[in-house]
Amino acid sequence: MKDSLRKSYLASITDRFVRGQMSRRDFLGAATKLGLGAGALGMGFGNRPFMLSKAQAAEDLVPNPEIIAWLKDVGKPFAGTTLKLATESTPPSNAINGQLKKYFEEATGIKVEIEVLPLEQVLQKLTLDVASSLGTYDLYYIDQSWAASFSQDVFDPREQYSAKADLAMPNYNLDDFLPALVDGIAKYEDRWVGVPYDIPIFIMIYRKDIYEKLNLKAPETLEELYSNSKIITDEMGPNVYGTTGQMKSGHYSLECDWTAWLWGHGGSIFGPDGKFTGNDERGIEALEYWTKLKATMPPGVDGWTWDGQGQSVAQGVAASMLSWGEFFPYFDDPTQTKVSGLCEVAVPPRASSLRTVKETGYGEIPGVGHQGGSSLAVSRYSKSPDAAWLFMQWATCADTQALITTLGGGTGPTRASVYDDPRVLANARVGAGTTRHLPIVRETIAKHMGSEPDLPEWAQLSSDTIPVGLGKYFAGSYGSPKEALDDIAAQVDAVMKG
Repeated sequence: MKDSLRKSYLASITDRFVRGQMSRRDFLGAATKLGLGAGALGMGFGNRPFMLSKAQAAEDLVPNPEIIAWLKDVGKPFAGTTLKLATESTPPSNAINGQLKKYFEEATGIKVEIEVLPLEQVLQKLTLDVASSLGTYDLYYIDQSWAASFSQDVFDPREQYSAKADLAMPNYNLDDFLPALVDGIAKYEDRWVGVPYDIPIFIMIYRKDIYEKLNLKAPETLEELYSNSKIITDEMGPNVYGTTGQMKSGHYSLECDWTAWLWGHGGSIFGPDGKFTGNDERGIEALEYWTKLKATMPPGVDGWTWDGQGQSVAQGVAASMLSWGEFFPYFDDPTQTKVSGLCEVAVPPRASSLRTVKETGYGEIPGVGHQGGSSLAVSRYSKSPDAAWLFMQWATCADTQALITTLGGGTGPTRASVYDDPRVLANARVGAGTTRHLPIVRETIAKHMGSEPDLPEWAQLSSDTIPVGLGKYFAGSYGSPKEALDDIAAQVDAVMKG
């Protein structure tokens, strides 16, 4: 199918789905055949897990005057321009939209309109924009699993930086972005699809007071996580359970949990031959472990996505979670939770073994610290690409990231230097929007990060085939982990064959 026809048809089916004229499964299948990239569609993803807590008063934190001076100088030719960005509700986007973009607008005379939407609506907007080539949106928010799909529709920032020397921000420093995030989020083949913008990632969060009361230590292995959780549940249940999960049947969150246990037991989703390997010996061992672990979780866990999981810790029902680090600043907010100051963090429990990338398929990177980041890019269809490039540099420079991290609720930065920024370090105290968990986030990115495979069929597999099958297993529809995983393998094979 010619690219123009493909784009037109893709826009048509996306619009039909969002209008409720096409079923979710039919849409996933049709988009898969057109090569719409991995996990992207966001069907069933729901809103992001973080819960925003402001760290300090906005007047205490303002942009670097030298950057504002540079913006005033370089932005003069673009005064009166309007830029548009459609984005998911994330800490960077919310902090920029709510508190920071005024500084950029005042300095440059460029107006920035930011639409904050559910993930599937962001995808719809981008897909329609690409299909029409109209350039309605100047900047693209690109989920890490969309990189393959939009790689030819955005500028490689390295090319922009070298080709537009007169617009290059001093000390922007592309090398400052954490290498693991560039590889896992922003690259497709040899291209950068934007720069790393946001990084939610699994870390270990646990109730230090409960752990100390029962003479437990932060789990260093998966077996220790289970034994700790069982002890807590046996001693304190049904008021408090040892751990918790995001295990709603058919939801992407269930697949996220599965990957951590699968990778942690030495398994992988695919092998180097492209065949599903989640049902091999390691995969069966992982599901057996998860079944035991689930017995130490609150009864409602199989109805929860990440929101329910986070609330179970925030309200004191669960004593630990291996989940998104974005929750931690919210947990520390005494006006919102019952656990302010009681939680601590650690890197994810050590895997019993890990497969290498060469032992997997489609670029899958095994690691217990499951990640779900995003990039920011300038659209090739933008009518004002140079003005958009100025905004993109400002929005992702180290100074702005430091402000986002402190104002936007302690989110994990994507630049190495921001972790050591004095403003970020000063906020490492108990309270709303804390940054005291960030050293653990940084270490998890560097040493424990896991990334899902990158293939067009992943959209359907990750948010339908696999979590539906796992949901049926936990509902008792299969006689054994092997039977469940073999059935999932057959369904994966059917999707891959088209």
